Amino acid sequence: MTDGPTTGGTAAPDGLDPAGAATPALRRGVRLGIDVGTVRIGVARCDAAGILATPVRTVARRKDGGDVGEIAELVSEHEAMEVLVGLPRSLSGAEGKSAQAARGYAVRVAAAVDPVPVRLVDERLTTVSAHQALHASGRPGRRHREVVDQVAAVMIVEQALEIERRSGTPAGEVVRPQAPAKDGEHG
Repeated sequence: MTDGPTTGGTAAPDGLDPAGAATPALRRGVRLGIDVGTVRIGVARCDAAGILATPVRTVARRKDGGDVGEIAELVSEHEAMEVLVGLPRSLSGAEGKSAQAARGYAVRVAAAVDPVPVRLVDERLTTVSAHQALHASGRPGRRHREVVDQVAAVMIVEQALEIERRSGTPAGEVVRPQAPAKDGEHG
């Protein structure tokens, strides 16, 4: 059995999808996923081959912005090739306050981890799915809060990997860090 494309990935053993088409290659490298909440940020990562996503930790939000620094440290520690930030859209695809907050957070993370790319990835229902998965695993509901953000981050990474496997292109939209305003400019 071969390892599939040299760029990594999890192609079927014969390199074809069930319909017989060639399986797109998955870029090789660790991805760090983050589920942004108002109180906590769940962090997960995948292995370099993109096969397994696992929880890393929960980072407490801090008014002084220290949580962004913690995320940047995790990106460096895990040698992440990119950061995937969950974008909480409604079922209709509309963006509310939570989505705008996630976009703002992603810009701050992008500035802190530059030149590592940051991508916003649609995360509809990941927190709901995370609660359901924890309930199904037998974890008491009152203890979900401790790990639900990490499980949601795992789901963000898994979803992004699946999109890239199917399409051959990275999931989501690239976030550009804001350039510092020049003297006399308002931004």
